[in-house]
Formats: sequence, C-alpha cells, structure tokens
Amino acid sequence: MDPFLAVARPARTGAIPLDKWDCATIRSMPVAELRAMGVDVEDALEHVNVPSYVIDRAGVVRWINEAARRLVGDQVGRQFTSVVAPEDTRRAQEIFARKVVGNSEVTDATLTVVDAEGRHLSVEISSVPLRRGEHVVGVFGQVSDVLEEPHAHPELNLTPRQAEVLRLLERGRSTAQIAEELGLSPQTVRNHIRRMLHALGASSRLEAVAFARRIR
Repeated sequence: MDPFLAVARPARTGAIPLDKWDCATIRSMPVAELRAMGVDVEDALEHVNVPSYVIDRAGVVRWINEAARRLVGDQVGRQFTSVVAPEDTRRAQEIFARKVVGNSEVTDATLTVVDAEGRHLSVEISSVPLRRGEHVVGVFGQVSDVLEEPHAHPELNLTPRQAEVLRLLERGRSTAQIAEELGLSPQTVRNHIRRMLHALGASSRLEAVAFARRIR
C-alpha cells in the first residue's frame, strides 16, 4: 500500500531532495507527477527519519517505518491501541473512528504512547484518511513532535474530562483545538473549562495552567 498516492492532492512543488520529503510535501504532488518521476516513494517513507504508520479500517497496524519501530517497536499486525497509553485509549479510538467514517480529514492530535522501553511519551500526531475511490480504507499518520508530558493532578479532584481539558490547556490548545481532539462542540468545551476553573478557584485559563504547573 502506498499511503501518499492514496491521498495525493493537485499542486506544484519545487525540486526537493528525496531525503527531505515529508507527508505534506509528497501529498501536495499530483499522482501523475509522482509516477512520471519513477521514484520509489515507499522506500523513501521507510527511511525518512519521521515515525510513520498505516492502520487499516479494523484498527490493525499494517505498516510502520524504521523510525516508528525505533520509537514503539515492531507493532505490525497488532491493534494500534496497543501502543497508546491507557489514559488516552478512548480518545485515540474516537479520533480513529471519525477518520474511518469520513467525518475528519487532516487531524493534529496529542496522544501519550508507550515506547519500546515501556516509557510514556507525549507525541503530536498528524494523520489523514487513506482512500480507495470514495471509500476510506485506512489511516496514514506521522509523529510530528515529541512533547514534555504534563503531569497528572489527582490531588485537584477534577472529573476525568476536566483533567483532560486542563492537560490540553497546558499544551497550549485553543477551545477549537480541544473540541476537535475530544470530539466535542466548542460550547461543551467552554462549559468544561468554566467548571474546571470553578473547581480550581481560578479566574482564567492562564491562572489554571500556572496553578497546575506550580504543584508538580
């Protein structure tokens, strides 16, 4: 399966060395141009130093490149949730489901994954649906960044959703971004934020984030 050919979009691109190509670069090239160049896109994907993967409609990992294997080990043939930390499993499943049913195109989300040594890492993942004709047949994604993971704050006595919202605020997310990541409406997110601020005795989002960071 060639994930980039499945999601290529018409556009022009300059001469970029193959080892500098990434998801956005190749996706911006028309399929005909890629074929005319006669380049081995799959080989480039395998060796690019950005963790990349393909998941089928059933949630099974069908392909990962060398960079991804270094990060989480060889997960081909396993459910993608096997590398997602338990606290983020439900959200990862929701994001994946929206992709598979065609309700979401490009998604940038922050998730906690379990690396090859069992450590929890917070990563930024950018993913797109893979299509065969009009049908979504899977998901292609890349890890765009590894982040410092905000600490959990059980002592704050927040609801699970409020704690999730606070964690995303610590990562600098806007209301719209939180709504997209959690599959909620912006108004519902605002309601969670308002209740979370009340629970913390904070008057603003910045104050809530500062308070959470002080008690680490």
